[in-house]
Amino acid sequence: MEVIRLDQVSLWRRTQEEFSYDLKRTVLSVVEGKYRQPARKLVLDQIALVVEAGNKVGIIGANGAGKSTLLKVICGILRPTKGLVRVRGKIAPLIELGAGFDPEISVIDNILLYGVLLGFSRDQMRGRVDSILEFAELQEYAVLPVKALSSGMVARLGFAIATDVQPDILILDEVLSVGDQSFKNKCKQRIDKFWEANSTVLVVSHELSFIMQSCDKVIWLDKGKVRFIGDTETAIQRYLESV
Repeated sequence: MEVIRLDQVSLWRRTQEEFSYDLKRTVLSVVEGKYRQPARKLVLDQIALVVEAGNKVGIIGANGAGKSTLLKVICGILRPTKGLVRVRGKIAPLIELGAGFDPEISVIDNILLYGVLLGFSRDQMRGRVDSILEFAELQEYAVLPVKALSSGMVARLGFAIATDVQPDILILDEVLSVGDQSFKNKCKQRIDKFWEANSTVLVVSHELSFIMQSCDKVIWLDKGKVRFIGDTETAIQRYLESV
């Protein structure tokens, strides 16, 4: 059964130049007759792919190939400029840990909020609060606002929530290194369970040995285009030959 399908997905994104092009400069350039449309970049170019339930899919490519952007499109963080994205099941995106937190409300309230954003009910998340706090080692901070936490604590909290809810699809952007060595080991053990179970996993990583050992299928991206989709060994071999 397919759980992810992208049909001819393209995405144009604003460049840094466009982000910095403020209103005052825009008005002045129009008055002076010097205005020009700020540049945009084609980040994903007609991506077509299908992921079946239970697949462990590695995504490889050089920096700037569009790997992280592809994950964000699949998660719904970014909307494609063209094409269709279909996803069946609940996704846990481990991309920007803690990016959805409200710094002004308590850790517990953020757990409930984050879980709802992932598609779970508040009642379901209330039943998971204790296990999430325990895994993140944040029991003493439960009623404090998230802004009182360090960046490392926030990342631990994000990881604990995303992996505690047992999603249908787990999205990993680069191999995680959250907290001290003891916590890293806990993270690895939890991620290993997803590989052992029937969860669908998409992982971006530059560690080709990890991809070779862990993934049964690989997508090779190059400058926003899919260069190859198929078995892991062939994909890595072709990628290495290209570089």
